[in-house]
Amino acid sequence: MSSVHLTDFPKADESLIDKNLEECMSLAQQISSMILALRRKADKKVRQPLLKAVVPASDEKTFSQINYIADLIRSEVNIKELQVLAPDVEMENIVKRIKPNFKTLGKKYGKFMKEIAAAFANFDKKTVSEIEKSEKYVFALSSGENIELESGDYDIFTEDMDGWLVANEGKLTVALDIEVTPELYREGIARELVNRIQNIRKSSGYEIVDKISVKILQSENLNSVIADYGNYIAAQVLANEIICVPALENSTELDFDEFKVNIEVEKI
Repeated sequence: MSSVHLTDFPKADESLIDKNLEECMSLAQQISSMILALRRKADKKVRQPLLKAVVPASDEKTFSQINYIADLIRSEVNIKELQVLAPDVEMENIVKRIKPNFKTLGKKYGKFMKEIAAAFANFDKKTVSEIEKSEKYVFALSSGENIELESGDYDIFTEDMDGWLVANEGKLTVALDIEVTPELYREGIARELVNRIQNIRKSSGYEIVDKISVKILQSENLNSVIADYGNYIAAQVLANEIICVPALENSTELDFDEFKVNIEVEKI
């Protein structure tokens, strides 16, 4: 009698591996991680939609790959737009700084370190961009000595812009617009309400197909949210409708960051 326990594992056909797709997914993970880190830094919850992130591509291949997985990133980090800049397009107002790694450069060019530090201080925006995109970059000191820079010989960082946060990892730069417009704010509250109502459904023991009725105590913070997103919320939580009422008899109080919500959820 044959047994699966005595059968050899099949051998992988490495010719079927899509290397480009693997690289795309690696970029998607890295960019998503960078944007989520910026969200945490700005104290913006993932349920709060943000307008835009910008990623300058270092080369044509990276430009194509990021565009390929842009929708996936947008969905993962909850932003409306991911703008990928072509290699020859500079992001407006972005300021990059470079500083030498004295530990690695000192071993190679110890007696020239004072000149190297002065040269770094005078690098313009174009030079910093060229260094960032190069595996090796060679420049000459005023004394005539050629200095060869490798990736570990310097650190490049980007200064935050007004209304934006910026992160760098290797050759990747991500800028995130952290301004929350009134429209984005209302959508964020709607998404939070969906999550809270789903939790109430679960704690109440309702089946996934059970229809519910949702009543919310009228408030300045919620009236416009329900007016704009009532149908969306109802569809997400299987409610026949979402209505604001002047009073509630048996409500649950939900604590949002800036206000409280009194809500009544009942199975129909």
